[in-house]
Amino acid sequence: MKPETKYWTMELKDKMLASFMAFEEKIKDNEDLHEVRNHAIKNFENKGFPTKKEEAWKYTSLNAILKNDFSVFPKKDNAIEFKDVKKYFLHEIDTYKVVFIDGIFSSFLSSTTHDGLDVCLMASALTKPKYKMVIDTYFNQIASKEESLTSLNTAFSLEGAYINIPKSKVVEKPIEIIYFSTGNEAALMVQPRNLIIVGENAHVQIVERHQSLNSNPVLTNSVTEIFAQKRAIVDYYKVQNDVQTANLIDNTYIAQKQESRVAVHTFSFGGNITRNNLNFYHQGERIDSTLKGITIIGDKQHVDHYTLVHHAQPNCESHQNYKTILHDNSTGVFNGKIFVEKEAQKTDAFQQNNNILIGDKATINAKPQLEIFADDVKCSHGCTIGQLDESAMFYMQQRGIPKKEAKALLMYAFTSEVTNSIKIPELKAKIGRIIADKLGVNMGFDL
Repeated sequence: MKPETKYWTMELKDKMLASFMAFEEKIKDNEDLHEVRNHAIKNFENKGFPTKKEEAWKYTSLNAILKNDFSVFPKKDNAIEFKDVKKYFLHEIDTYKVVFIDGIFSSFLSSTTHDGLDVCLMASALTKPKYKMVIDTYFNQIASKEESLTSLNTAFSLEGAYINIPKSKVVEKPIEIIYFSTGNEAALMVQPRNLIIVGENAHVQIVERHQSLNSNPVLTNSVTEIFAQKRAIVDYYKVQNDVQTANLIDNTYIAQKQESRVAVHTFSFGGNITRNNLNFYHQGERIDSTLKGITIIGDKQHVDHYTLVHHAQPNCESHQNYKTILHDNSTGVFNGKIFVEKEAQKTDAFQQNNNILIGDKATINAKPQLEIFADDVKCSHGCTIGQLDESAMFYMQQRGIPKKEAKALLMYAFTSEVTNSIKIPELKAKIGRIIADKLGVNMGFDL
């Protein structure tokens, strides 16, 4: 009688620790980065993946995801034809493009530049001596040294977008950062790292997207550091409309200098579990920070927005506005924190989170927070949870609008406060079409 064969799969944490040794062997970057990577992997080893026992992850569990046997490094380069993915780009206009396929840069789909600005690869910046001064100044300076998933990304950081906009440069066309997953691996984990530096008086628009092309499980653990220098203007848009086997953990850290204006719009329409960690740090006076988002999900999808605006200087403003529509058994989380230091007098901080639940099984967990140590401030937060206005529905039906269309129009209008602030017309139209599709109607017009 043959002995029983036992199949054993290495836990993902152990796989990451073992893979790090192989990763370090082949990476040829400067010695300082080796020290950074080693410190980061030790922090991840001590803390592991976050659990619901941690207050910041109280409403989001990664247990089901971590059971997958993710490949850490793709086994081969995979090619994609532009015609097959054209719909995911802003193809109506010319843009710079930094495109990755299964975590590997695609020169065929990309359109990078060094002509008056740098729109290129993080791998080049991390490994080439000419970028060393910039990397030493900015890399891993505002990303959390304690948060375990950010540390894991730091340990493995290599591929991603490197964008450096010089002083007084107005970038004439948007920049797209797109990560495709082909599904050629049974399950894949990727860890993109983006570094974006926007010089004094410079202006840039950036669109980021993660997109799976089939239903094999994907786990993306992404980290982006954005530095906005004096009077810089940054408009950043995150489009999250992935398949229901894709999981995204997005960590974005933003440092703003005097009189800079940074706006981040997050559109969460798809995926299995999506966690958005968005952190703003004020490092000068008269700063303006805008955080806006729309979430429309159904089935058993889960979207978690975790935001922090750290007001550390006087005379600054922040504006948060998140709209959520939940169908079926979906779950939404909004955990927004405004922290005002004692020195941050004359702060004007606003936070709003509005939620519509369609049906009895959808769930929203909302936790707005204010921590204020200054005495001359104007800070407010609000949160609403409810269903569609039945009187408005009745009014529209009385005027000949079918119930389905009336319902969709009300939800469409609910999101307009966020979509109206999109500054790229082609993106605004694309988001409008996605919203209409999610609501199951053809509006016959763009937002």
